[in-house]
Parts: sequence; structure tokens; C-alpha cells
Amino acid sequence: MTVAIDRATGKRRGDRAPRPGLGQRLKHSYQKHWYAYAMITPVVVVLGVLVLYPLAYGFYLTLTDANSLNTARTIGVNEIEATYKFIGFDNYADILWGETSYERFWSHFIWTIVWTGACVGLHYTLGLGLALLLNQQLRGRTLYRLILILPWAVPTFVTVFGWRFMLADGGVINSFLETLHLPTPLWLEDTFWQRFAAIMVNTWCGVPFMMLSLLGGLQSIDSTLYEAAEMDGASKWQQFRYVTLPGLRSVSSTVVLLGIIWTFNQFAIIFLLFGDTAPDAQILVTWAYYLGFGQQPRDFAQSAAYGMLLLAILIVFTSFYRRWLNRNDQQLAI
Repeated sequence: MTVAIDRATGKRRGDRAPRPGLGQRLKHSYQKHWYAYAMITPVVVVLGVLVLYPLAYGFYLTLTDANSLNTARTIGVNEIEATYKFIGFDNYADILWGETSYERFWSHFIWTIVWTGACVGLHYTLGLGLALLLNQQLRGRTLYRLILILPWAVPTFVTVFGWRFMLADGGVINSFLETLHLPTPLWLEDTFWQRFAAIMVNTWCGVPFMMLSLLGGLQSIDSTLYEAAEMDGASKWQQFRYVTLPGLRSVSSTVVLLGIIWTFNQFAIIFLLFGDTAPDAQILVTWAYYLGFGQQPRDFAQSAAYGMLLLAILIVFTSFYRRWLNRNDQQLAI
């Protein structure tokens, strides 16, 4: 075997040049893409100020015993210095394995999982059903779309306050149930009915988004696929199962993931519907707010620790969810 050698350099032809160092690669990237770096710098700065710094400071607070009694504060003309101490990961251990961990964390965690699963399941099921109806050739279809999108267009606080008035003891819903001689639940007082009411209100607010997203996905499916399936003798159910659902796969995976993240962190509906009067109906995010701002003394460290746990849960879930979707896509490709 012969090897060609470059006489000028003494190196064999075909040998790869040594890979440049990190500094050289960064310098070359900056020289080549300096305009792109200049364009994204303001965004990076804003994100750093509004997201990264609060996140880092919140994580630091989780490693202390900071509360409203030992943090730096000003009372009149007197400035009181901070006296909180570094305690490591004791807050996390207390939340997850402390004596009252079930009442303070696990019970709210279980309810948050139930709340998220029920709401997202109802959002998707009802949204898909309405999208299928609106995808048909119906008279007045535009008007129906406008009506069905109203719950999503109205500000959340207006919607929730409206539902709160209707769910009150003398509200429209209980008055209607009385006329039918049916029991009138304590929607805003009993724990079971509080949770039921929260799921009902969140379903009302969340279905329109799911409906519009799935409707767009339905309209992107090639109509010739349905024509081919019909010529092959496929029933409506078979067309739905083997054409519609696979055609909605990419849209469904995205909106379901977004729905889970938004519902898991849904603060406004629980807070505006019950305030701090329903401790057993609080999901993790509203419970974290209560610890940090709804009690005395305000426990900033524990509240921040709940926030970090929420972030960790969502990151782990999202990574497993995307991996599961990719695995299914590979199986379908095979």
C-alpha cells in the first residue's frame, strides 16, 4: 500500500487537520455571525434580567431559612438587616420527607396531578369533538366558531368572577337546581364540589384553544385520504381512527404538552375562584403562593422551594414525554 505525502508539509494527504480550540471556534463564529449575535443580545439581556436572575435568586432562597421576620426590611426610618441563615437542602427534605409532608406537599401534588389529567383530558376530548363538528359543512359555521371562541377571548378574571357569582349559594346554578327539586351543592365550601367547580371552570376556559388548534390540524389533512378510505369501504369510525387521529398526531402532541404545562401551573382560576378559603383545593402553584404571601410569617424559602420543585417536575415530565413521542415516531416509521 502506498501513501501519498505532501513534500511541502511532510504530512500524509487525506489526514484531517487538527480541530481548532474552543476559543478559536468562538472567534470564528463571532466573525461569521456577528450580526446575529448583535440581534439576539437585547433578548438575552431581557431574559437574563426577567427570568435567569429571579430563578437563580429563588434557588438561593431555597437554601436558606428566609421568611418575613428575618429578611432585610425597612420599618419607618429603621433599616433592619437580614438575619436568615444558610441551611442547605433542608427545605427540600422537610417538604418531601418531613413529619407533615403529606399535608403540605403530597396531598397537593396528588390533587394537582388529578386536576391536570382531568382538565387536559376534557380539553382535548371536547375540543376534538367541537373541531370535528365545525369542520363539517354547516350553515352558520362562522357564527358557531365565534360563539365557541368567546370563553377564550374574555379575560380570565372576568370569566372566573362570573362563574363565582353563578356558583354562590344563591347563584343561578343553585337556583336552577332548586326549581328542578335537585340537591344544591356547596360549590365554594365543600372540598369535593370546590374541586369539581375548579375543573368545570378551567374546562370552560381551555376548550376553545384546543378546539381551534385541532380544527387547524383537521383542515390540514388531505381530503383525498378520506376519499381513498371511503372507496376502500372504511366506516366513519375507521376513517377517524386510521386517518384523522394519525393526521392530528403532530398537532395533538404539541397542544397536549402545552395544555399540561399551562394547567399544572394554572394559578388564576384557583386563586380567583377560592382565594385562600379552600386549602384542600389548592394546587401546588397556588399553595406555594399561599406560603410566600398568604400567611404570617411569610415563608419565602419554602415558597421558593415549591417553585423549584414545580420546575423540576415539569422538566422531567417534558423530557420523558418528548422521548416517548420520538420512540413512537420511530416505531411508526419502521
